Amino acid sequence: MVNRRWLAGAFGAALLGSAALVAQSFQYPVAKKGDQVDVYHGTRVPDPYRWMEDDMSPQTAAWVEAENKITFPYLEAIPFRQQLQDRVKEVNNYAKYSSPSHKGPYYFFSKNDGLQNQSVLYIQKGLDGTPEVLIDPNEWDKDAGGTTRLGAFAPSADAKYAVYGISKSGSDWQTYKVMELATKKTLPDTLEWVKVSGVAWQADGFYYSRYPEPGKGKSEKAAINEDHRVYFHKVGTTQSQDRQIYQDSANPQRFNTVETTDDERFALLTVSDRGKGKDGNALFARDLSRGEREFNPVVRNIGNESYGVVDNLGDKLLVETNKSAPNGRVVLVDPRKPDEANWKPVLPEKPEPLQGVSTAGGKIFATYLKDVTTRAYVYSLDGTLENEVELPGPGTAGGFGGQKDDTFVFYTFNSLNVPPTIYRYDIATKKSTVFRQPKVPGYNPDAFETKAVFYTSKDGTKIPMFIVHKKGLTLDGNNPTLLYAYGGFNIVQSPTFSASRLALLEQGFVYANANLRGGGEYGEQWHQQGMKLKKQNVFDDFIAAGEWLIANKYTSSPRLAIQGGSNGGLLIGAVINQRPDLAGVAIPQVGVMDMLRFHKFTIGFNWIADYGSSDNPDEFKALYAYSPLHNIKAGAKYPATLITTADHDDRVVPAHSFKYAATLQEKASKETPILIRIDTKSGHGASSLTKALETTGDIYAFIMKNMGLTPTRIGS
Repeated sequence: MVNRRWLAGAFGAALLGSAALVAQSFQYPVAKKGDQVDVYHGTRVPDPYRWMEDDMSPQTAAWVEAENKITFPYLEAIPFRQQLQDRVKEVNNYAKYSSPSHKGPYYFFSKNDGLQNQSVLYIQKGLDGTPEVLIDPNEWDKDAGGTTRLGAFAPSADAKYAVYGISKSGSDWQTYKVMELATKKTLPDTLEWVKVSGVAWQADGFYYSRYPEPGKGKSEKAAINEDHRVYFHKVGTTQSQDRQIYQDSANPQRFNTVETTDDERFALLTVSDRGKGKDGNALFARDLSRGEREFNPVVRNIGNESYGVVDNLGDKLLVETNKSAPNGRVVLVDPRKPDEANWKPVLPEKPEPLQGVSTAGGKIFATYLKDVTTRAYVYSLDGTLENEVELPGPGTAGGFGGQKDDTFVFYTFNSLNVPPTIYRYDIATKKSTVFRQPKVPGYNPDAFETKAVFYTSKDGTKIPMFIVHKKGLTLDGNNPTLLYAYGGFNIVQSPTFSASRLALLEQGFVYANANLRGGGEYGEQWHQQGMKLKKQNVFDDFIAAGEWLIANKYTSSPRLAIQGGSNGGLLIGAVINQRPDLAGVAIPQVGVMDMLRFHKFTIGFNWIADYGSSDNPDEFKALYAYSPLHNIKAGAKYPATLITTADHDDRVVPAHSFKYAATLQEKASKETPILIRIDTKSGHGASSLTKALETTGDIYAFIMKNMGLTPTRIGS
């Protein structure tokens, strides 16, 4: 990875050369190739750019500097780039709120006035009280461009204290601090090396999870994270005094986290082992009211079934699980008699996947997905259906949680053409009312239309896709189109609103959101159809989406752009290897590109449960067959490609994108630009709103330039 000190120097005259581009006025850096060869189950696999995995080396920094000296001048030379940047900022310049939550007498919510780099956390007494600033991350690092963000925030049950997390430059690492809410005073308590952690309050302290401090000479950004431990911190003490609660040194790649129920009766330990390819978790409980000092097993063994405690009903646990129910169900478990034979069904499995479960006001709120749109229901605590929550229309809704004595809850609803709107649902009257509705500048939802379609993938599976565009679209095969997807980790790629996207839609773009297998749109079976040895289904689904848009005259290959991030970046990399002719422009963002070594960095081992591992002979064969880095076609004409990554990405380390970009620039034909945009002081997600909007504006400018589009007017 790169920092400003590295960029300030001149490095590596022997490292970098150049190769002229036929169609461009700039030159690609040619990175030095090493002789590294790995042998996987008898197959020799060269890895000539292995040195790029060292994010601390001057060689890597020199290559990064050389690439950015090509990419940014290219982008700056696009005549309408600044206009697009300005328009993206303009449509995002409106007040954005989070849904309120409360503890004790206080309500908490975050607000961004418009273009603040970080949202500000507010506190108020009662729902009608006067909001006051509690934490403003924008004040933390004015000189660093607003790239320090607020991570965790968790008030204690009595609202005396709150824990908050600080993340710098987009890193997944957090530093926890403790605040006294009445005075807004931050206490000396400071907890370092926190990652993959919650905050679970119990009386005058809280449980949290952390890793040991990396040893000298080890990069905190790329080094593999092992030995995840649970500690208990008592407010007013130092971290060195924290009591270790749980460690499993025999299984250093497991995740171990603790949560407590709202009444703090139970402490619940969740253990997962995704590094061994297991997609589920074990669950242990301590009944603190009984003085239990050990975590007793509720589910001892880790398999592919998940278990999450929603709440406790007295001495019983309300558990959401996909055990014997791929679409999910809710059961009541006695932790003293935890065998499955003793479970009491509360919400049986339905044909639609269970999206989320919460409790509030003595009710259970459950949301389900019906063809990727939300349905919300209210149940009594014994599972009796009371009513459906009437939502504003087809879209995505979430929230609904609260305290046991609440009389109302909040939820947020949005869709492709409806900005996130906060509703207040009254439990007694069963009615929803608008609580806060955003006002996107210049946006007229009536100017656009959305539709849901189904198309057929290679093996005959029907795949849903959502489309939005200006009304009156002519299906002549000439419309510029952006196709986006994810397809993995049981994650639902919901059709949601984006203010930034308006800058494209105004130019006559079609936006399509494909819901590929590998996600959670139709439950665990849908997920499993796109993981490990079946990952090729995901790429086939995406290719079929592009072919459907072309066949139905929405667009043509030169006018089709394809985009995805993280696992979606892997998707784009694999697709343009398999079908370089499908699209005119490709945007692989922070992608997992080296499928043979992803598990060697930070928490990459966590993805083995979805991808498999090159250590397994059969899984190696599947991974090697589609790995974006290893399947680039020499001499092939690739789409105009803009790869994006960031120097502080400690989730999908930038070496993935570095090695991929160097190989693609080396092997692809020189007919189209192959560029990599490397952001600084940013991470897997943008570390500030400014950086997020600048990246988006550059992507849009790159897409339009390489489609041959010259907008005559930018704006509504």
